[in-house]
Order: sequence, then structure tokens, then C-alpha cells
Amino acid sequence: MIEYKELSKARVAIVGLGLMGGSLAMALKNKCELVLGVDTDPETISYALENGIVERASTKIDELLQVANVIILAVPVRSILQIIRELPAYHPEGAIVMDIGSTKRAVTAALNELPEQFDPIGGHPMCGKENLTIFNADPQIFQDAAFAFSPLERTTEKARLFACQLAECIGAKQIVVEAETHDDWTAATSHLPFLLSMALAHSTPAEVAPLVGPGFKGNVRLAGTPGSMMLDVLRTNQDNVLKHCENYIAMLTTITKLIEASEFEKLSELIETGRLKKEYFTKGGKQ
Repeated sequence: MIEYKELSKARVAIVGLGLMGGSLAMALKNKCELVLGVDTDPETISYALENGIVERASTKIDELLQVANVIILAVPVRSILQIIRELPAYHPEGAIVMDIGSTKRAVTAALNELPEQFDPIGGHPMCGKENLTIFNADPQIFQDAAFAFSPLERTTEKARLFACQLAECIGAKQIVVEAETHDDWTAATSHLPFLLSMALAHSTPAEVAPLVGPGFKGNVRLAGTPGSMMLDVLRTNQDNVLKHCENYIAMLTTITKLIEASEFEKLSELIETGRLKKEYFTKGGKQ
């Protein structure tokens, strides 16, 4: 069994015990010195304690953070930004601070403003479900998923090593990427797909529901994601989302014109290259 020394010494406080925070707490069970949980919802706290997801939990962030030497922020992006501003009051001695939010530029900029006793690093596991509560938490969602880390210039080797061990022990694949690149890539691979799913749900006539099959259900799955999370994502990654929306609209316009002109041979070529691209992306960029 691999020994993760930095991880085994960690007293981890996870702020936000929704789908991602709850799943991470479950995946870290018995791998850290202590796993603590903070959430504003009393029912979530009760569920986490009753099911042994965390060892200690509270609805009050100031009650537990000082016990921790690692703080993981697992709430929507704008809440992450608010908590970062408040961290020096909650934990004067400092700690490793990692977020697992869906955008990185605004978060890493805020992390960079923390006092020197904090050791910050941005993070984002590329996995999840459209149902976000702890009642849907599953430690297996990290298996073989990409876990992006965006270190700051000030991030120490200790924090980098902790992040690496965290990803390895939960079964994820570590990818180190700058915050700017992360936000560009996730706009294409995560944020735009949500908008497409939502647009399809809106544009499909209600009367076709009896003939809905697995293909349609798969395509509209992301439309079930609550706006409380997605609006923060769109607010903090607006420029990249708009760029990839424009790229998509241009391709959809091309397809529409080919159909209008009955250019089915050209459309067939486009379908085939699309199929090959699908294989490329599903293999993680490997030929």
C-alpha cells in the first residue's frame, strides 16, 4: 500500500458538503488524520455525521477551521471568493488552502491576496453529477477523472505534494494547468455543454415527451444542474464562454446551410470527422 505522508498528516476541513465536498470527504476517509465538514445546512451536517462521512462537523465555519491544517473550499465560486476574504479571521495561523471550484482565474487571484501564512493552490476535479447534494455523494466519481491544479507562484512544494497525493489517493489523474488555460478549456468542455443541454431542453416541444429516448436524455442531462452553481461559473468565465458559444454557433450555421442546400455528401464528411473527434475527446486527447 502506498504511503501518502503529507496526506496522512492532514487535518482536512472541507467547507461545503454538497455533492463534490461530500464525495471528497468520503474518498478521504481513513486516509487523513482528521476529516472535518462545514455546511450551512443542518440536515446536511446531520447526514454527514450519522453516516460517518466526516468525523466532526458544524454549520459554523469558525468552530472547526482552526483545528485544520488543510482547508478545501467546495462551495459555488462566488461563495469561495467570500470565504477566502474571511479566512484570516477564521484561521489566523494559516493553512494549505485549496478550492475545487469550476473556474480558476478569479479564485487564484483572491487566493494570492491571502496573508503569507496561507499556502494556496487552485483545484478542480473534472467530474460530478447534475444532482448536487450530499445525498448523491459518491467517492467513486473521482476514479480516472482529471483533477486540474493551478498553483500560484507562492505555492510551496508542500502544497503541491499534498495536491498530488490527494489526486492519487482518490483515483484521479493530476493535471497542472494555469488558471487562464483552465478557464478557457473548461468553457469548451463543461460550461458550453451545460448551455447546449439547457437550450435543447427549452427548444424541444413538450408534446414529443412520449418518444424521448436515451440519446435525448443524455443530451439534456446537464440541464438539471442548479442555477446556483452555473450562474457563478458564467459570471466568472463570461469571456471564454462567449468565445466558445460563437464557435459552436458558427458550426451549427454551417450544418444548417448544408442541410438547406441538400449538400448531403459534404454533411456526410462532417459527420464522419465529428465521429472521429468524438473518439479523440473520449480517449482524453489520445489518437
